[in-house]
Amino acid sequence: MFSMSMPTARAVRRPPLAAVALVATLLLAACGGGDTTAGGSSTPASSGGGAFPVKVDHKYGTTEVKAEPKRVVTLGLSDQDVVLALGTKPVGAIDWFKETPYGKWPWTKSLWGDTPPEVVGERDEYNMEKIAGLKPDLILAQYSGMKQEQYDTLSKIAPVVAQPKGFEDYQAPWQDSARLAGKALGKSTEVDKLITDIDGKFAAAKTAHPEFAGKSAVVADAYQPGTYSVFSPNDPKMLFLTQLGFVVSDKLKEAVGTENVVDLSYERFDVIDVDRLVWLIADPASTDQIKNEALYKNLKVVQEKRDLFVPYDEPPVGAAMSFNTVLSIPYALEQMLPLLSAK
Repeated sequence: MFSMSMPTARAVRRPPLAAVALVATLLLAACGGGDTTAGGSSTPASSGGGAFPVKVDHKYGTTEVKAEPKRVVTLGLSDQDVVLALGTKPVGAIDWFKETPYGKWPWTKSLWGDTPPEVVGERDEYNMEKIAGLKPDLILAQYSGMKQEQYDTLSKIAPVVAQPKGFEDYQAPWQDSARLAGKALGKSTEVDKLITDIDGKFAAAKTAHPEFAGKSAVVADAYQPGTYSVFSPNDPKMLFLTQLGFVVSDKLKEAVGTENVVDLSYERFDVIDVDRLVWLIADPASTDQIKNEALYKNLKVVQEKRDLFVPYDEPPVGAAMSFNTVLSIPYALEQMLPLLSAK
């Protein structure tokens, strides 16, 4: 099993359907709920930009937000970042790294100030009663694995904007997630500027480091002896690297398929024998565990010293890459570029 600090989406248990249905029954009479249309919509969505109502298309349909949201609950693991960046403090948020969502992350700490959010769940397990008690007027679940039944229940509380459609859970580009949140908040213009600024930082980094272009890269994690994990090309951590010019090997694509993250045995170390290997480490002992493996020592990437061991925390470089948001990316770039460019 994963250590509790393991920041992947795998340790999420699907809530029992009967429990979700019971909560829905209890909330139905108490909450006015959101105006949501199931399935797709052929009606053009409003462009946002402060003009309400706005209609937002997502994985489970089209949601109308009738007025500017004042009390926002974020259920995606990193959704609070873009909401904060757009000038709104969520009243509720999800615990991910076994840290309170406002925690110690340097890219958001000052924005929370002395008004932290209520913790309304861990990863994809939501406390429906707590959420209802906060009386939200918008619920966001972008970087999440929200299920249809959870969406249906939450839609009885407030308008819900679920995951971006067209992507596997946890695999939508950060730009798409940010745009959905910005539209729902009526701040499409503002979020487009944030995205443009961050894309500019990536472009500047690529220009400054042409050696990244076309080099294969993998992000991996070790959490128990004999097994390691690799992340999808569409995982935020991998998207961070590919936006710098790195590419994805065919072996990684084949090993992962449509999953966000998969476990492999040490016999499959061939998947990580690439030009640049980045290990994200939650427990320092994992570094020695991997480095001492005979099969690992034989890899070309190891013999040529092209493997990196980066902590999730202290400093939170791995966390910043895992979030990969408009707020965390500048911090991640500052920390990672010297490491990635080191000979």
